[in-house]
Amino acid sequence: MKLQSKAAVITGAASGMGKEMALLFAKEGAQVIVADINEAAVSAVVSEITSAGGQAKGVVTNVTKEEDVTRMIDAAVQEYGKLDILVNNAGIMDQMMSAEAVTDEMWSRVMEINVTGPMRAIRKVIPLMTKQGHGVIINTASVGGLFGSRAGIAYTASKHAVVGITKNVGFQYGKLGIRCNAIAPGAVATNIGAGITAPDPFGIEQAMAGMSLQRGEAADPKQIATVALFLASDDSSFVNGTVVTADGGWSAY
Repeated sequence: MKLQSKAAVITGAASGMGKEMALLFAKEGAQVIVADINEAAVSAVVSEITSAGGQAKGVVTNVTKEEDVTRMIDAAVQEYGKLDILVNNAGIMDQMMSAEAVTDEMWSRVMEINVTGPMRAIRKVIPLMTKQGHGVIINTASVGGLFGSRAGIAYTASKHAVVGITKNVGFQYGKLGIRCNAIAPGAVATNIGAGITAPDPFGIEQAMAGMSLQRGEAADPKQIATVALFLASDDSSFVNGTVVTADGGWSAY
């Protein structure tokens, strides 16, 4: 198994890509902290893992609260004695708001969840990983973090920031045995779009330009989880400070 006896924390792990990462990591031998704001869904994922013979513990976590992020990381150390893998997967969309439509409230919320949450988790785990001499950090970015108009302005800015964080941490801490990479998915069949209840008409028209030119279907979250497994395992031991695009070719045109 690729992650035998590795301890992993995964945020946004109660649904979508995070859930599939948690299930796959556990199947591959990892001891998983299932972190998410949805308590019932956290319990369901933990039950699914343990029923299959895996190891998991649920921690209800709001990544906008530093005390929750701290508790989440501490839970891994208390439960498993270490932390080998951190996956910053929790994130939200932004109603496809264009520059003229975005509100301060939307901007702040997207940045708190998509950027500040991962930063705080990384800040917390770096001393632990440095002390043990190894560690892997995986951030869920987006093709929206590589190009200018795959979402609204706040989401686009937040995912560009995640890419920058990834490269900064990967380079600066690589010599200390810590690898930091990101995944840039395209369209994925998850519930992240469920919050898009009243999209900005101009913003969504611009963001969806070119969508019809891709493969035509959204990825299954399992397809993104396998990319995360690669980055978490020793199979990617020389991959650091970079972004793996998994978008079915959307950004290739």
